[in-house]
Amino acid sequence: MLEQGRESEADLISVAQQRALRSVGLTATSDTGMDRFARLVSRVLHVPVAFVSLVEENRQILPGLIGLPEPWAGRRALPLSHSLCRFVMASGQPLVVPDARADDRLSSHPAVTDLGIIAYAGLPLTDADGLVLGSLCAIDHQPRTWEPGELSDLQDLAAACSAELRLRILSSQSRSAQQVLESARAAAEQARSDAQRLEQQAQAGMDHAELLLRASEELAQTSGLEDVRRRVRDLFVGAGKPSYVGLLIADKDELHRVPDPDIEHSVEREVLTLPVAAAFPSTRAMRERRAVFVPDREALVADYGPEAVGFFDRMGFTTVLCLPLWGSRALLGVLVICWVKRHEVGVTERATLTAASGYIAQTVERALYLDERISVARQLQAAMLTDLPLADGIEISALYQPAADDHMIGGDWYDAYHLPRAPASDGEASALLVTVGDITGHDMHAATIMGQIRSMLRQATLDHPPYSPATALTALDAACSILPIETSGTLVHARLDPVDGSPDWTLTWSNAGHPPPLIRTPDGHVTQLLEHDVLLHRSLGPCDRRDHRRPLLPGSTLLLYTDGLVERRGHDMDAAVAQLIALLARHGGRSLDELLRRISNRLADPAPEDDVVLLAVRTPAAA
Repeated sequence: MLEQGRESEADLISVAQQRALRSVGLTATSDTGMDRFARLVSRVLHVPVAFVSLVEENRQILPGLIGLPEPWAGRRALPLSHSLCRFVMASGQPLVVPDARADDRLSSHPAVTDLGIIAYAGLPLTDADGLVLGSLCAIDHQPRTWEPGELSDLQDLAAACSAELRLRILSSQSRSAQQVLESARAAAEQARSDAQRLEQQAQAGMDHAELLLRASEELAQTSGLEDVRRRVRDLFVGAGKPSYVGLLIADKDELHRVPDPDIEHSVEREVLTLPVAAAFPSTRAMRERRAVFVPDREALVADYGPEAVGFFDRMGFTTVLCLPLWGSRALLGVLVICWVKRHEVGVTERATLTAASGYIAQTVERALYLDERISVARQLQAAMLTDLPLADGIEISALYQPAADDHMIGGDWYDAYHLPRAPASDGEASALLVTVGDITGHDMHAATIMGQIRSMLRQATLDHPPYSPATALTALDAACSILPIETSGTLVHARLDPVDGSPDWTLTWSNAGHPPPLIRTPDGHVTQLLEHDVLLHRSLGPCDRRDHRRPLLPGSTLLLYTDGLVERRGHDMDAAVAQLIALLARHGGRSLDELLRRISNRLADPAPEDDVVLLAVRTPAAA
């Protein structure tokens, strides 16, 4: 196996493998999903170092990583001279080494001498065609005998990681991405054609051609309406540059000005909304569905009322051109271009600005569609966040904090509901079922999958008396392995039961690869519930899920949370968990609402990259 791995670097990576690696889209930077696999390997196999390794032509990149020292951790890459993964890549087989120092083939390898790798277990990561793209590695700095159960767990995680890579390859090849690319390419070609025609007409038209070219290229990359406004502002440069460019969006009988996100304009402070019936050049362009040009103040006074004249005098504008923004189905709004000094808009310039308004209209239509989708996804996500039940003496509280980026729609969720009472339990408190989960992804698809999984888990729980969390998760695994649902994520599913004739309660839970829950007893002591099984992933199929039990003293607090609370780029996750434990120990006696607010304020980033869910349950205090 190792002799095969010593072939030249050029022969190590085939053209097909290079193409597949490019489609995955991973680089020598941190990736949230791949870092999660590395953490799971470290947690499940109890190793200090783990990483997801992909082998390129001249280096090994590490998009998923935990435990590797600097400078390698910062670089997220290793030279092939230091790579044991290349042996897995070359052979397509696992490489398992208990003690590299005792292996004549590896004892002098730079991975051993420079990186301190002693025990190594690497399993291949493959695409849908079976091409090996890299490996999932577990590493120890001490000799160790790799147990069959450990290698089996590593194999399961490698299968899940391979499935994630395949999904990313399929996503990069999706039809929608191709359509967007073709549309941007066609727009750029049209802009170049316009530029050539204008250049033939007159050398003075070069600035106008450049405007169209910038419009086709810059506007193709926009996301929401705020980004469109920013790019429209920066489109106009050179001779004849306008003093102000405004974007007004139609909404029923009004025009709403989109404010500049970076620069404060007096125009936008004074007038943000105009009734379509108002006597302004922009509203006239909207009503009459045509371009409106006001060359100077005399024309403004002749055709418009005192309100418009006074406004333009205060702003200092002399010449105004208003262009309607036509979408594929309706008039979307008006582009307003203003000059402080009188500006002659010739035929060539007017044609260029009209063409540019067409590009802007296409971009506005796409942005409105994206913003609407994001709004719908936020509403869907909010609808999935359960109204907390009224519990018999139990306190319960939850907190959801979305990611700072509006386009990062998360799959974090929580659930809580009472289980049916046993026939002979009249007068006793009913059992409470609570769940916190995190579906992989930050888009509409992730929010949709989250809603499906939440409903399926409820059904799986209630269909399997006596309502074991592990049994419900096993049933969910089975359903996901059959149904066409791209399931990937983690969750904790738990129930709290009153103990007959006692103020105590019993906690029963099953953990599918999720951050460990915390329990605080009334004396302030906090315990991590470290028991867990593998994550939820369609490719893993039904798993042997296990229930774990722990008695809860009166007045105990259970805290569940998602990894967005303790995982931030450039910060140590273990240190964040330790801080969370300290906060729970210190403030656990407060009301649950206040406790969750304090934890969120201290731990959650003011502009979090990921959404965060917190759920706390407190059993009744002793009489």
